[in-house]
Amino acid sequence: MRTFSRMIAALAAASLLAVACGDGGVTAPDETPDDAGDAEPAADEDADDGSDDNGSSGGASGDLVGAGATFVNPIFVDWIFEYQNEVNPGANINYQSIGSGGGIEQFLLEQVDFGASERYLRDDALAEGAESRGCDAIQFPIVFGSVTIAFNDPELDGLILDGTTIGDIFERRVTNYNDPQIQALNPDRELPDQDIIPVHRSDGSGTTSVLTTYLEQDDAVDGWTLGSGTEVQWPSGTIGGQGNEGVAAGIQQNPGGLGYLNQAYVLLEGFPQAQIINADGEPITATLEATTAGLDGLEIPDSFQFDILNIGGDGFPITGTAWVFAWECGYDDETAELMKEFWTWAVTEGAPIAQGLGYATIGPGLEPRILEAIERINSAN
Repeated sequence: MRTFSRMIAALAAASLLAVACGDGGVTAPDETPDDAGDAEPAADEDADDGSDDNGSSGGASGDLVGAGATFVNPIFVDWIFEYQNEVNPGANINYQSIGSGGGIEQFLLEQVDFGASERYLRDDALAEGAESRGCDAIQFPIVFGSVTIAFNDPELDGLILDGTTIGDIFERRVTNYNDPQIQALNPDRELPDQDIIPVHRSDGSGTTSVLTTYLEQDDAVDGWTLGSGTEVQWPSGTIGGQGNEGVAAGIQQNPGGLGYLNQAYVLLEGFPQAQIINADGEPITATLEATTAGLDGLEIPDSFQFDILNIGGDGFPITGTAWVFAWECGYDDETAELMKEFWTWAVTEGAPIAQGLGYATIGPGLEPRILEAIERINSAN
């Protein structure tokens, strides 16, 4: 597993380089249940020497510009740092962590070479893109990760919450940590008489989409009224933050702060976090193992359009996917080749790095389908 200090060093170095989920029974033909999440324990970082037995390591040089989800920023930073420094020094990849909504918008407006989001492109967006670009967009999942509830107060680490209570907190029906609804979930804990300050994303966010889709559609959750999507109308008494970074800051700066974050940010910042009750009534902490367990039985359709809901067993209940978007046409040959080489390397060689940051990665059943999608880049030229 990559060490914490190595991850922080990669974040710092990359910034200097200007690098900046249907239901649990989603069906797909001819897919086995282990397609989504065969994450193995993270390998030692020295295991990846930059070589690629499949011949996919870098050769093309040039620039790539991408934008989108903050959810994947920790792993994209590490992948880009590793690829540029150890695999292909001729590559210059710039990823701007602006949020899933911005990534979708900039991709469809053809302002970037690739986009990234925790919300897949819907049919209307795909049609809009095809009309504008003159060819189809390509979207493929790249990693899976948990969205968990983090706290300002270390004394709250391990507090048990369920989806209904999370929704009631963000809709301001539950406003204090000693509320009877929270106490009933934690009968053996002495809860503080402390106002809850909910912190949410203020930008168009796939993390928001993952959370609100869970609150709206998961069978174990009741009472959510704000709908789902990359943006919802949050009530007064809540605080907004730009990106996962802004939510993290909002939690840290406000006594009683509570917000939703990608598990990688919780790990990076050392946040105390909730245990969240899944569809089988089990309180689960967001870990790589729990994220992977939540993917058991997930079957992914050929369109790669799916949500992950109704997670039981040992799985963490709020789990999302990050997609990468590219085009079947319109790139120059060098850009297209670099794009294919980088994403092929990320899928085939980058898994241990992602797992070290707490992401569940593409399993062997799904990998050939992802590589086939990557090969479609610029294929219609």
